[in-house]
Amino acid sequence: MDTIWIVVADQSQARFLSMTGMRGKPEELDTLEAPSGRQHDREMNADRPGRSFDSHGEGRHAMGKRNSPSEQAAIRFAEDIAELLTARHNEKAFQRLVLCAPPRFLGLLREALPRSVTRDVALTLNKDLTAVKAGEIREYLPEWF
Repeated sequence: MDTIWIVVADQSQARFLSMTGMRGKPEELDTLEAPSGRQHDREMNADRPGRSFDSHGEGRHAMGKRNSPSEQAAIRFAEDIAELLTARHNEKAFQRLVLCAPPRFLGLLREALPRSVTRDVALTLNKDLTAVKAGEIREYLPEWF
């Protein structure tokens, strides 16, 4: 029978559940937390941005960042989850994968996963189910699953 892993995550925590077959009951395996996942940008970034001179003229301006500190923390956390899933995938711990996360974090998670793991993604849910108990997760999966 197939082992299905369900990852329920947001930018601050990830829960890993397992169920055997499509009719199985999800059981919690492990959790992973991002210490900076609930912090605000002002708490993560106390320094002012650096300053730079213009390439032409005498102007001087603050150097901007591409991503906010909280976005950078979310990207790093998605990469941590992807690393763990890749290791378990290589150990053949699961045959199918279900990803449940809010839309923005789900996108980060999809980007972080290697192609070898994304081939086994059977379902993605754009929902934050981090507060839902393990035994109740099955109710959020479609009936055909």
